[in-house]
Amino acid sequence: MSTRINLTSLDEISALTFPAFDSAAADAATARQNSLTKPPGALGRLEELAVFMAGWQRCEKPVITQAQALVFAGNHGICEQGVNPFPQEVTAQMVANFEAGGAAINQLCRSSGADLSVVALDLDKPTQDFTKGLAMQPEDTLVAMQRGAAAVDPEASILILGEMGIGNSTIAAALAYASFGGTADQWVGRGTGSDSAGQQLKARVIEDGVALHKSARGMAMLSALGGREQAAICGAVLEARAQSIPVILDGYICTAAVVPLFDADPDLLDHCLVGHASAEPGHIRLLEALDKAPILSMNMALGEGSGAALALGVLRAALECHNGMSTFAEAGVSGG
Repeated sequence: MSTRINLTSLDEISALTFPAFDSAAADAATARQNSLTKPPGALGRLEELAVFMAGWQRCEKPVITQAQALVFAGNHGICEQGVNPFPQEVTAQMVANFEAGGAAINQLCRSSGADLSVVALDLDKPTQDFTKGLAMQPEDTLVAMQRGAAAVDPEASILILGEMGIGNSTIAAALAYASFGGTADQWVGRGTGSDSAGQQLKARVIEDGVALHKSARGMAMLSALGGREQAAICGAVLEARAQSIPVILDGYICTAAVVPLFDADPDLLDHCLVGHASAEPGHIRLLEALDKAPILSMNMALGEGSGAALALGVLRAALECHNGMSTFAEAGVSGG
C-alpha cells in the first residue's frame, strides 16, 4: 500500500507525483496474451483490458480480489434556476434507497461482485448558484475532495465511481462546455426528464455561468462550476492513482466530474476506464475529447455508477481469460 495523499491546497494538485503505469508488466501480459490458445488479438478489447490491469497492478497476471464501488451524492444551487423538474429532496430519498438496497446500483454491484458504499455530502447545504458566483469556495471544494479520497479503500483492486444529485447533469454540461468549448446546447441532454424547453433553459443557464467564470481553469473550474459530489469523485480518483488502483468511471456526469483534473493534467486520468457510453448526447463528445473508449454501450443514462458496475463484469471476464486460458505449450496445441 502506498502513502495516502494529503490534499492541503487545490494549487498543489498539479505538482503531486503519482505511480506510473508499469510498462514491463504490461509487456509481460501482452506476451502472455500472444501465447494463449487463440489467434493474437482475437479477444479484442478483453486483451487490452487485461494488459491495462497488468500495468497498474504491476504484475503479469492481475486479479480482482476486492472491488469497491463508491457513490457520492450532493445538491446544487443551480437548481434555483429551474434546471431540473424534480425537487432536491429526491437526492436524500435516493440515498436512503441506496442504503436500503433498493436501487439499480445495489443489484448491479451484487451481480458483479462489488462492495457498495454511499457518501452523502452535506445534502442540507446545496452549493451556490454558479450564475451568481462560485459554486463552492476553494476550501469547501478541498474538503469534499478530501472526503472522496478518504472513502477509497487502499486494499481495493478496482474502484467503481458513481454519483447522485438532482441538477448535476447541468453541472456536467457546464464543466464539459467550459473545458472543451463548442456551444452549450451541444453538451445538454434530458438529464432526469427535462423536455425541450427545459434543455434550452439549461443551455442558457450554462452559457451565463461559464461566461461569468471564463477565466477559471483546472481545479478553479471545479470550484466555480462543480458540486461536492464532483469534487469527491476527483479526490477519489487522485487517491486511487496514489494507490495504483484502476478506476472505472460511470457515465456522463461521472466522466465530466474529472474534467477539471484532465484540464490540470491529462495524465491524471491514465488509470481511469469509462464503463459505458451514456445515452446523454454530450457523453460521446466528451469521451472523444478525453480520448477514452467506453467498455460498453447499453443506451443507459441512469447514473449511480450503474454502467461502471456493469462493466466490472466485463473486466472480470477479461482477467479470467487472461489468467485461466492455457498457453499453446501448456495445451499441447501446435502453432503457438
